[in-house]
Amino acid sequence: MNSTEDGREDNLRIRKAVIKDVQQIHRLINDQAGRGLMLPRALNEIYTTIRDHFVCEVDGTIVGVCALHILWEDLAEIRSLAISDPFQHKKIGTRLVRRCINEARRLGVRRVFALTYVPEFFRSLGFRDLDKSELPHKIWSDCVKCHKFPDCDEHALIRDVL
Repeated sequence: MNSTEDGREDNLRIRKAVIKDVQQIHRLINDQAGRGLMLPRALNEIYTTIRDHFVCEVDGTIVGVCALHILWEDLAEIRSLAISDPFQHKKIGTRLVRRCINEARRLGVRRVFALTYVPEFFRSLGFRDLDKSELPHKIWSDCVKCHKFPDCDEHALIRDVL
């Protein structure tokens, strides 16, 4: 696939999400969550955080999503990374995470982290393992609402971006 300046590769395009994308984003995330690959997201949560999301679109259909959620002046989370099955292993996840990292850099955020069931993917992008106890803002803002708290089985990883 050849890349162009506007983020297109052939018929693949990565862009900021808009309201009309919410239903497809919700379906994609919760399809993956239903198989235990990630945590589910409520529809209203996607609406309220739509500006955090980037999507990968192929011929008008969203095949990938990833969000950059700002938590503090120097810390953001890469979350809700989901790629539809036919588009797995085509570097879409890598491109979405890199787009989020570039956005964090542009905003002046120093570090990004991820909580994931696939730590090797994030390690391949320069993230390093982190003890969850080093993420107090995350623990007390989102994690306490999770049905898995305090017995979280996700791996925490972090990366410097500035």
